[in-house]
Amino acid sequence: MVPKVLAFDTMAAVVGPYVGTANPIRGVPGGGLPWAIDEGRGELRADGTLEVVVEGSGLASEEPVPEALQGTNPIPNFRAIVSCQTIDAAGAADVSNVSTGLFPASSAGDSSIEATIALPEPCFAPIVFVTSPGGAWFVVTGL
Repeated sequence: MVPKVLAFDTMAAVVGPYVGTANPIRGVPGGGLPWAIDEGRGELRADGTLEVVVEGSGLASEEPVPEALQGTNPIPNFRAIVSCQTIDAAGAADVSNVSTGLFPASSAGDSSIEATIALPEPCFAPIVFVTSPGGAWFVVTGL
């Protein structure tokens, strides 16, 4: 059995100062509007196997989201990014962000991401983001 590097039962949506490009997390910018999520869970294994399930991920039901878009998911495909603290070839601390391909997302914001990625070695303190095709995050591991 390949050991789990990370297992999670909660994900947090992009809100407040993390909306937009001003305050990226490990170089990953937030989506341009606040989001919400009903449920997010998944796991990352040492061989790079990643599974992420999001349910009810969409634009927040509040300003500044336009009323017609509140509570909807306008993005038809999601991807995941795994971010690791690692060590570069010169022996310095570094961040490595590894992306999956695209996975379909429903208009209700449901998506299942199953991929195998090439994790850097070492991969300290992994964070999993669910992002747009362009790489702006909507939800991230956390509360």
